Order: sequence, then C-alpha cells, then structure tokens
Amino acid sequence: MRGVNRVMLIGNLGKDPDIQFLEGNIAVAKFPLATTETFKDRTGKLISQTEWHTVVLWRGLAELAQKYLHKGSLVYIEGRLRTRSWEDKEGNRKFATEVVGDNLIMLDKRADGPHGVNHSGDHPEGFNSDVPPVSDSSSENMAF
Repeated sequence: MRGVNRVMLIGNLGKDPDIQFLEGNIAVAKFPLATTETFKDRTGKLISQTEWHTVVLWRGLAELAQKYLHKGSLVYIEGRLRTRSWEDKEGNRKFATEVVGDNLIMLDKRADGPHGVNHSGDHPEGFNSDVPPVSDSSSENMAF
C-alpha cells in the first residue's frame, strides 16, 4: 500500500514571502504561515492555540506569492510535508520540516488589498533563522 502525504492549511503569513531565483531562473518562495485553532477548555474558557509552519512554493506559485502575498495575507495552502537535514557550522545535525505547496488560494477580500490588512499581531521573531535557504538540488526531487 502506498502512503499519503497531504497537508491542507488556512492561515496568515507571518511575514512577506522571501523569494530566491535558483540556477535556471527557477523561483522559490519561503514564508512562515500561522494557523490558529480556538477551543473551550473544561471551565468554558476560550483558548487560542497558534502553530507556525514553514511554507515553500516553487516556480509559478512562488512568483504569484511574490506579486500578491504579504504579511497578514489569509491563504489556503495545499501540499506535502518535506523534512530536510544539514550540518551547522559546529557540525551539529539540524532538521527542518516544511510544507511544499502545490496549490494556493488567496482568501483575502479584494477590497482589503495590501494596505487594508491589519499587520499587527503575533509573529515569529527570528523565524527559522538557523534554517539554510532551499538549495537547487531539492528542486530535483519535485514532481513538478
């Protein structure tokens, strides 16, 4: 039996997409995405829990993100999980799990535009600052 690796997220960008162009003019965008779940605890108190996800988009989706997305944008992302590993300067093995998106739907209202969205709120300080940029070699593993 084959496995299934699918992720569906609806959330807000924690910062503007960071776009790079790799060899061959291949665009790759990376940004943090916050998803917040709200539930009531045993006492009836409303609790909000935010999770941060690293999203990576390739080629046309990366260029779309660069053009239309900004900090605070509400998006639907569908893709798969990918875990990378590398060694830092001290020789320690590091890992990063990312959502490689293959479907993106912008959920902001058209009237909001880039200046109409509230950019305040929680965001990850130094989000994944120790994670190296995505390399060109990872694009070889992409199905598209």
